[in-house]
Amino acid sequence: MTAGLRIAARGAGQSVRGSGEVLRGISLDLLPAQLTAVAGSSGAGKTVLLETLAGMRVPTSGEVLHDGTTPPGPGPEFGYVPQDDIIHRELPLRRTLVYAAGLRMPSGTTAEVAEAAVAGALDTLGLSHRAETAVRALSGGERKRASIAVELLTRPRVLFLDEPTSGLDPATGAELMHTLRDLAGHGTTVVLTTHNPADLAHCDQVVFLSPSGSPAFVGPPADLCDAFAVATVEEVYGAVASGHCAPSPLAAARVEEAPAATVHGRPPTPGPVRQWLLLTRRSAEILLHNRLSLAVLAGSPVMIVAMFALLFRAGAFDHASPDPGSSAMILFWIAFGAFFFGLTYGLLQICTELPVLRRDRLAGLRIGPYVASKLTVMLPVLAAADALLLAVLRALDRLPAADTGTYVSLFVTSVLASAAALSLGLLASASVSEPGQATLMLPLLCFPQVLFSGAFVPVPKMAWGGQAISWAMTNRWAFEALGAGAGLEDLWRAGTSPLGPPLLASYGDSFGHPATRGWLILGAFTLMLLAATWAVLVRRTRQLSSRSAD
Repeated sequence: MTAGLRIAARGAGQSVRGSGEVLRGISLDLLPAQLTAVAGSSGAGKTVLLETLAGMRVPTSGEVLHDGTTPPGPGPEFGYVPQDDIIHRELPLRRTLVYAAGLRMPSGTTAEVAEAAVAGALDTLGLSHRAETAVRALSGGERKRASIAVELLTRPRVLFLDEPTSGLDPATGAELMHTLRDLAGHGTTVVLTTHNPADLAHCDQVVFLSPSGSPAFVGPPADLCDAFAVATVEEVYGAVASGHCAPSPLAAARVEEAPAATVHGRPPTPGPVRQWLLLTRRSAEILLHNRLSLAVLAGSPVMIVAMFALLFRAGAFDHASPDPGSSAMILFWIAFGAFFFGLTYGLLQICTELPVLRRDRLAGLRIGPYVASKLTVMLPVLAAADALLLAVLRALDRLPAADTGTYVSLFVTSVLASAAALSLGLLASASVSEPGQATLMLPLLCFPQVLFSGAFVPVPKMAWGGQAISWAMTNRWAFEALGAGAGLEDLWRAGTSPLGPPLLASYGDSFGHPATRGWLILGAFTLMLLAATWAVLVRRTRQLSSRSAD
């Protein structure tokens, strides 16, 4: 039987930026083996109170104590289930829980122990028969229970849930409340927020908040209606909205110091290398289970190659009769193809799983291994796409007949261009909140890379503003490095086309530097963009998912 956590609030208040003081004068006790519901109208501060009781927010007045001491923040005794869908939908349920166990269970936990914890969580929540079912195929109630199963892996002493019955039909919601009732019966302290009046009957204690964020009632649900002299729970909402308040004598009597308890240290979580390996395997498995992503990965190179075959004639790099205009455009579109691959692959990598990331952060996940895992999974795929593009273009005679060194140079440039674009895509994905916003970013990020790369208007011919912008375009440096690697200057000088010398003059020394210069710049861009992605994710995962007063 789990030894539950005792939580005490002593005159706790909370302020939220942009909303002012949303909680005031909260004094109550949450006891082991007790199921407590926080109710109230929209905007009353239910979610803020839940996060404050959990230690995710430090109260701006008063105090919150866990077993008589101030909580340092989420720890191994703590389970938090937000309202968001916070598990990956692509994987079978058991595999999802295995990865969650790897991130949450102490360092050194064996695979057998982790598998046993997964089996126990599935059995506790009645999901054993659905273990091999993809999460996306689970019903709404089953997904809610699966989210709870993630937290049960570490046997928490207290479980916080933000509107767990939201969006469920009455029968499924009642079934979930019975499950939570059973968990509390086994010793766990369970606290939830709810908008559903039917949920309150399953609880031991109700905390009903007024619109101002102060407690209008604290006590057993059987006393709720009598306290406001109404017949139904629905009428309580109207009474509280009208300013009625029924402070509970029981709550007032409890405002005494809880006995101090032994503070347990947090077991060490897996180190950064193990987290990186685990996250890399998880990302790769998710990718393989996502048919749409696989279609995009396979289809993008095919589409780009087809466009090359239709746009350009063969022989543009023929030293006897080169086509300067076409050769420049071919190299530009190779650079842009590498950029497009990386950007599109990166844009949806983070925003689709930001709620999962926030939750994993509470369990001790480091952002560095997370970002590194995205690069580790996607960069080999991008390298394969770049190699395929170069190989097909050479086979179609859209690239020069050159030695191995030339093609190594072109390949390295393409991969670095893809890596920089992937990093830009990850940064954009980390900065938005949903896939639709990431999709809107695609043209905004692509157009400047086309216009200011120096292909259509050579950089020396640009206005000073355009030249300044071109320095920040990774596509410029990829284009110039490809031109240097392919020997455009020598090709245009040796050719018989009258366009060669004037075109070369318009580009100035764009292709006169070694390709390694472009490699260094692209590598620096990649590192800077990855560092920016890390910083954005650190900030966003420190912020709580709810910015409102509810």
